[in-house]
Amino acid sequence: METVEKTLEKNKKQKEFYNTKKKNLPTRLWSFIREKGLKDIRKELGVLQQTYALHRKWLGDLSDKKVLDLGCYSGNNLSRYLAENSASYVGIDLSDKAIAKLNEKLSDIPNAKGMAVDFFSGEFSQGPFDIIYAYGVLHHFKNVDMLIDRLQEKLAPQGKIISYDPLKTSYPVWLLRTLYRPFQSDAAWEFPFGRKTFRKFEDAFTILDQRGVLGTSKWYFLVTLLPLPKHTKEAWGKRAHQKDWERSAQSKRHLFRCMQLNLLLQKKE
Repeated sequence: METVEKTLEKNKKQKEFYNTKKKNLPTRLWSFIREKGLKDIRKELGVLQQTYALHRKWLGDLSDKKVLDLGCYSGNNLSRYLAENSASYVGIDLSDKAIAKLNEKLSDIPNAKGMAVDFFSGEFSQGPFDIIYAYGVLHHFKNVDMLIDRLQEKLAPQGKIISYDPLKTSYPVWLLRTLYRPFQSDAAWEFPFGRKTFRKFEDAFTILDQRGVLGTSKWYFLVTLLPLPKHTKEAWGKRAHQKDWERSAQSKRHLFRCMQLNLLLQKKE
């Protein structure tokens, strides 16, 4: 089991990676597929818009809330929204270069600040927080039990976590990731959620809502290759996405067919 000390040491390498973005060829190809392939699909089918709208709904009234934007790099899609609408906002990331950019973006908001600090470091003494927003972050920790303990420590009573992370529970995705992992530049801090990880979060927190994306709709990229009108293909993709969205909220079986996961968690009393 990875200790806090090992995590802190490994995160120094992770900081260097995100400061320099030095990736080998397989990792660059994977990033291209993810950013230009999956991201374009999510835009076309309205996945991104629906996801951000859901997160804003989950956030609710922030006027009296202390917010932690965990692993926010130089700012994610909702960082400024969080900073502008909360009682206080702290955005943290390992990359000092990214945090410098974040502080420039938020310089006009007095109750907001970015910190280049490790979440597990004793230097990070802020908290507890009413909301922890973790967009594409929680899967970066190998020791899930240690992560959960730290999240519990940093959450105020009845505090909430809003997260978005990749899943590896769909067999085609698991196979692809397994083949890619030996060549991955950032494999040491990339651990997409499996069933075991999901159940640990389920046991530790109350799951108020869950939404999977790119389940049936992950096959949209194949549908786009068919000799059909564009509107017909897009209509199929949007129906498939809506099916994923609705069924994953009620069915773990369908949730685990998806490639990515939205979670709304609450600290148990």
